[in-house]
Amino acid sequence: MLNKIQDALFYQQQALTLRANRQQVLAGNIANADTPHYQARDFDFASALQSAVSGRGEASLRLATTSPAHLPGAADASSAPLLYRQPTQASADGNTVDMDVERAQFAENSFYYQAGLTFLTGRIRTLQTAIQGQ
Repeated sequence: MLNKIQDALFYQQQALTLRANRQQVLAGNIANADTPHYQARDFDFASALQSAVSGRGEASLRLATTSPAHLPGAADASSAPLLYRQPTQASADGNTVDMDVERAQFAENSFYYQAGLTFLTGRIRTLQTAIQGQ
């Protein structure tokens, strides 16, 4: 029973984890807007989500153990390969953070995160109603 509930919520769980990770990356870009030679970073959310959901992400990797005494490990599912953002305008100090772009991406990501939470809350209420039979 628990596996079916986890399966029903898996996609949204992965999406929210990646959205939270992206929010941290964007906040880091904003925080370093005045740091000389800082390179703005981001990742492709769609491809990261597709990898996480299809099992090709880092979470599907298992550590090799050569002894029964070794502890099994798991890779971090929340990490996605970070890419450098292409600067729209050259900066004298080499910083590639464009505050207008970062704010827009931050606001958009926040919106999608909240939408994901709303959807997930509705999904949980639906499952709860089905389980309780009310």
